Amino acid sequence: MASGVFDDALIKHLWSTDELRAIFSDRNRVQKWYDYEAALALEQAALGIIPREAAQEIARKARAENVDIERIAEEIRRIKHPLVPALKAVQALCAPEHGEFIHFGPTTQDVLDTATVLQIQDAHAVYLRDMKAIGTALYRLAESHRATPMVGRSHGVQALPITFGHKCAIWLSEMGRNFERLRQLEPRMFVGGMVGAVGTQASYGPQAPELERRLMKRLGLGVADINWQPARDRFAEYVCVLGIMGGTLGKIANEIIILEHNEIDEIAEPFSAGKVGSSTMPHKRNPSTCEAAVAVSRALRYNTAYMLECMLIEHERDGSAWRSEWKALPESCLMAGGLLAMMKYVLTALEVNVDAMRANLSLLGGFLLSERVMFALSGKVGKQTAHELVYEASMRGLEQGITFEKSLTENPRVRAALSDDELRSLFDPTTYVGLAPQIVDNVLAQTRASGWLNS
Repeated sequence: MASGVFDDALIKHLWSTDELRAIFSDRNRVQKWYDYEAALALEQAALGIIPREAAQEIARKARAENVDIERIAEEIRRIKHPLVPALKAVQALCAPEHGEFIHFGPTTQDVLDTATVLQIQDAHAVYLRDMKAIGTALYRLAESHRATPMVGRSHGVQALPITFGHKCAIWLSEMGRNFERLRQLEPRMFVGGMVGAVGTQASYGPQAPELERRLMKRLGLGVADINWQPARDRFAEYVCVLGIMGGTLGKIANEIIILEHNEIDEIAEPFSAGKVGSSTMPHKRNPSTCEAAVAVSRALRYNTAYMLECMLIEHERDGSAWRSEWKALPESCLMAGGLLAMMKYVLTALEVNVDAMRANLSLLGGFLLSERVMFALSGKVGKQTAHELVYEASMRGLEQGITFEKSLTENPRVRAALSDDELRSLFDPTTYVGLAPQIVDNVLAQTRASGWLNS
């Protein structure tokens, strides 16, 4: 029986991916613990702290496939300690004189925190890969539709014409900043812990600084400036950045849902053969992937608050806050991976209905161009007067159900200021997209210059 959405066979595909589940699996977590212990033993042997033969045997035997994960879990429940049973399992595989040297100096949190960083480092590579794929899809959409006119909306209603490429370029720019945020936090995030019980490295002896440097180099991590067991800002920052990224992707997914409404019909998530929208309404093509993405985005953003709560630590170590991270941190990483995978699928094959975009530009009967008319009039009668005239014509036209052009031409003050030809030239919405195409070009150029899609 499934205990939650991440391992529920029926819905787990909506919340993460097999790739991320493998990274945060019990087996891989234990393996990361053993990676730490093996690396520590080998570097201690190199410095003459423990026998070389002991280190080599520990490194050989410290493999998750050599132990019974379920048995370790049973022992964790029995003795109420998260690491000791895993250590004893490897010790039992070693010769007695060699097994005694496993875990020679570290405290449990040294191992578990560093192992978590190693798991996140693996997930981080997946995130960067999928973000680049999403960025590439958005780049192509922005480039292809740089001049494709569509309705721009504010406060949920039609405002002025834009281009679809302009909308996609905004998404691209935002994803580029998210990518940059993840890369910028790497030096702060990807460091390990080798500080001992209260952060003083007392158990490691006088060679502690050199041992720490060598250990972290072997693990592919940086060296922290000081003990971070009571300073959880690294993990909190990481999840907050994932939350920001989740906010971006959730926003895009929600926008696709809205623009997929039949009454708008401008874009749609990909439709695959056999996809069913309803058990009772066979005609439906629901935006189910985007709906899932919005749901996951919400949960991910809420987890940022939980991780910020975990920053409240008492003294040199606090098991209650630490244990809260064990829930919020892997959950956040799993959801981030799932969200990226879903939106990569959606944006890579997004359906764009250019005809519907063009048709919707005429939906208001010309009122979409009130700003354009106002500024054309302002050169003749002044801006404030022009605003009053266009407002009056707009309200009259909307209330009486006549077109904007008709309402304007029936206003003698407007007719006195603008000829029929001048008015008529103002009513093509495709020619009032401002600098949208050039703005898109600028974003594309900046994206190319930054190199993040090819890094």
